[in-house]
Amino acid sequence: MRSLSFVFVGLLALPVWSADPITFPKILPGTAALTIDQPLDEVMVAGIDKFALLEIAAAREARAAKWQRDLSSPEAYQQSLAPYREKLRTYLGAVDPRVAGRGLENLELTNITGKSSPGTRRPRKSSERYSILPVRWQVFQNVTAEGILLYPAEDEIVGLVVAIPDATWSPEAFCGADPNQPEACPLARSLVEQGLLVIIPTLLSRDDTHAGNPDIVLTNQSHREWVYRQAFEVGRHVVGYEVQKVLAAVDALETFNKELQQDLPIGVAGVGDGGMLAMHASALDQRIDATWVAGYFQPREGVWEEPIDRNVWRLLGEFGDAEVAAMIAPRPLVIEAAKIPEIVTPLPVKPGRRGGAAPGKIQTAAVEAVRSEFARLSPIYAGLKAVNKVALIDGMPNGNAGSASALAAFLNGLGVKAEAIGESEPVKLDTPVDADARQLRQMNELVGHTQRILQLSFRTRDKLWAGADRSSVDKWKASAEKYRNLVWDELIGRLPNKVIAPSPRTRKILETPEYHGYEVVLDVFPDVIASGILLLPSNLKDGEKRPVVVCQHGLEGVPMDTISGPGSSGYPPYKAFSAELAKRGFIVYAPQNPYRGKDKFRTLQRKSNPLGRSLFSYILPQHQVTLDWLKTLPNADPQRLAFYGLSYGGKTAVRVPPLLTDYCLSICSADYNEWVYKNATIDTPMSYLFTGEYEIFEWNMASIANYAELSYLMTPRPFMVERGHDDGVSVDELVAYEYAKVRRHYSKLGLGGKTEIEFFNGPHTINGQATYEFLHRHLSWPKK
Repeated sequence: MRSLSFVFVGLLALPVWSADPITFPKILPGTAALTIDQPLDEVMVAGIDKFALLEIAAAREARAAKWQRDLSSPEAYQQSLAPYREKLRTYLGAVDPRVAGRGLENLELTNITGKSSPGTRRPRKSSERYSILPVRWQVFQNVTAEGILLYPAEDEIVGLVVAIPDATWSPEAFCGADPNQPEACPLARSLVEQGLLVIIPTLLSRDDTHAGNPDIVLTNQSHREWVYRQAFEVGRHVVGYEVQKVLAAVDALETFNKELQQDLPIGVAGVGDGGMLAMHASALDQRIDATWVAGYFQPREGVWEEPIDRNVWRLLGEFGDAEVAAMIAPRPLVIEAAKIPEIVTPLPVKPGRRGGAAPGKIQTAAVEAVRSEFARLSPIYAGLKAVNKVALIDGMPNGNAGSASALAAFLNGLGVKAEAIGESEPVKLDTPVDADARQLRQMNELVGHTQRILQLSFRTRDKLWAGADRSSVDKWKASAEKYRNLVWDELIGRLPNKVIAPSPRTRKILETPEYHGYEVVLDVFPDVIASGILLLPSNLKDGEKRPVVVCQHGLEGVPMDTISGPGSSGYPPYKAFSAELAKRGFIVYAPQNPYRGKDKFRTLQRKSNPLGRSLFSYILPQHQVTLDWLKTLPNADPQRLAFYGLSYGGKTAVRVPPLLTDYCLSICSADYNEWVYKNATIDTPMSYLFTGEYEIFEWNMASIANYAELSYLMTPRPFMVERGHDDGVSVDELVAYEYAKVRRHYSKLGLGGKTEIEFFNGPHTINGQATYEFLHRHLSWPKK
């Protein structure tokens, strides 16, 4: 028979059961034998990979149910598309208002209008067929677009077109104007020779010449990836920026039309990346009368294999290429299956540069794939009785973009009669444009725009979180729920899937005088497991309830790293903190998180982002299933389940316990930061812009929640930060700046004693001094 006695620690009386010690069998009671013989981290990552790919495939079939199109008339159809256009604009990050510019101007700042004659336009080079002028036009306050203008020699201009090159081509290479390169594609030149005025914008290239900060380090990222990384964190996107540049060109062409006092048709046409921009711009803007998409349109479920600058958060949930193209209907649309420049990233690392660019590839789509996606598009045109307005031109297998049949179909869509044009050579510039200097200007303008958004993002977050009621703890808890849901749904990405029965499997792997260790596997979703190592103190008594500390490893770690002692590879950063806490009498669980395997896990983010999900979309249900199982352990106190994580485990500490309220406290070690700044700034070598962690960026985090706001969601539960002065992930000043907001928040609610930060002399490591005190105090567990 048990007897109940008390041990006094200070003024705290703690119950201790006087009973027989428990036994530690090879398999924990209530579980089956664990027989998996592969490394559990590899099984986990492979399972999530399979799950994510199946979800992408399922999304393609599920999209139809998400659309409510009214095909009863073109007007009704456009009205029904309004909410989808707004979603697409948001997903692309094309959300900044464009400013009214001065129309098209050449680089000598002379306006190009419809009122003056070609002779006053200072052409760089002219022929009997067309003139070439370097031009720019305004987009945002401090952002312009630059390119060239092809001006037809005929007195009468018959139409206006924005012709967009692939990102591997300069505007001059696109139309053959560069005297040192052959013409990349006849599309733009064919248009101007038919009497259309053609604007060719400069795109951010796939070269890495200027990618990075020369005062810190240059990288092997493409210019597109360099802007993508920082823009993604602030809810913008390189695709959205360039769509805005195309639409700003349409603005300028509208001005040109007004000055001509005409209503010339406006079209967009593009190849490869340019085809992508043409399609999305036309889907968003009904002013575009006809669209030509060459070498881009295809099933998009493999977007995770493409360069990372095409990674668009949440896009595939509702928008494949067919859905985007259907938003152009019933306006004329030409889809041309054509060859495009094929690329593989990353580029080789040049001497003196830093590597780490994301892997990706672009290949010419098989005609069969283009046809399968077109089959999903054509019923929309048929439903609008506009089947004659959409065309699939098959120029493959040998055809380049800009075929005569595609040109004729596009001109027909613009209402322009195609003229027979004989063989001709492109007009060459006498002196090549300084395309490199132009590329640097264009990139730096977008970087400056993005960095300004970053600098002011605290205002956006403050405005968002101003709706929380801080007048009392109870009112805070009630109002915090909507923010908890907002973070989970919009920042992390909530999986709609229901977890399956956990079917726990265990096997004993450790036996020491102080504790016994069990490897654990739990089912979460089909193919997705949670796993870890459970440490049970040897002095556990039958019927005794003890607090549980979940000890989380960091990047590329495994649970054993947190347990192994001096001499092991894991000891320097982790100091065997799982083992130490077990020796102090805590039940300890060291979970495996899936950030292991380099590109194997990083591409999980790529496979998840297009559905509005992230790596933590899987980690959260893994932890919830784990918590539910830990509660069933006979010696675990379900009210005292704590979390303590280092590095990537510290990232977990501010993302998982704030959302899973079964955790009673959280400790973030070696990670706490002004996180949005660290991810998106170009001004410190500690920025993730300069590293190989291309998966780290979280969509629009700057507008939703930085580490302070995430930490608020722990309230009223205890929260602590552990920070080494020599930890290179940040500097003390930034850590203190972000944590000061948390301290103020807790103090204003009368909870100042429930949060603290420890600074210590040391590097990126567990210190285990004030944090252990914090655990003993808030988990009501006596020290030895």
